[in-house]
Amino acid sequence: MYTQQITQFLDQLINALFPIRTGTSEAEMFEANFKGELKHILSSSYLPVTDPQTIVESFFSSIDQIKKKLDLDLEAIFSGDPAAKSKIEIILTYPGFYAIAVYRIAHLLHDLGVELIPRILTEHAHRQTGIDIHPAASIGHSFCIDHGTGVVIGETAEIGNRVKIYQGVTIGALSTDQSQRNTKRHPTIEDNVIIYAQATILGGKTRIGQNSVIGGNTWTTRSVPANSKIIYKNHSDKQLYQLIKN
Repeated sequence: MYTQQITQFLDQLINALFPIRTGTSEAEMFEANFKGELKHILSSSYLPVTDPQTIVESFFSSIDQIKKKLDLDLEAIFSGDPAAKSKIEIILTYPGFYAIAVYRIAHLLHDLGVELIPRILTEHAHRQTGIDIHPAASIGHSFCIDHGTGVVIGETAEIGNRVKIYQGVTIGALSTDQSQRNTKRHPTIEDNVIIYAQATILGGKTRIGQNSVIGGNTWTTRSVPANSKIIYKNHSDKQLYQLIKN
């Protein structure tokens, strides 16, 4: 019941940010008592916060910034997908956009020191879309997930601006040893990077330089300089990776 209350609040908030999802005007949607609902959720949490009212005020003072980031994400998806006939189509049907919206809300709560609830939100999106983004990950503006099923973005991943990733991409850790807790375990992806389907990028020391392209079905555990391409090649029945500098 508690989890359901949280996810209902989430979807009501996304509907308020994008009223086309329900066909209700924005003004009518924001008449809902979002602040009271969030305060109630925070107060009844299994990990209750010390000052829920302060968190509520901080959260809603930042909601315009969340909307601006989502508008940039929406534009990036629309510009990068010739199959998208309109932004309305993306808002109503694209799992990648929904997962990004949930992440941005959850990440804000995480940054405000809220525990458990951000993870409930992103796991709800995971169940709905097949896209797993940890709420603690850092993701810049104009982020695009195309198709999306099977995408995994780990807790300490850092993703820059104008990054586009396709289905099945993993931005993960080299190991899950308990000694790695509270360390940088996941890669850094710089600005203007494209990562194609089923690519795997692992390790906290791995950095993908800006303007690079990571080809599909590749496995990367070392840093890549800016303006590079990683592609998959099959040679003499052996899997090889070729680094091509532009």
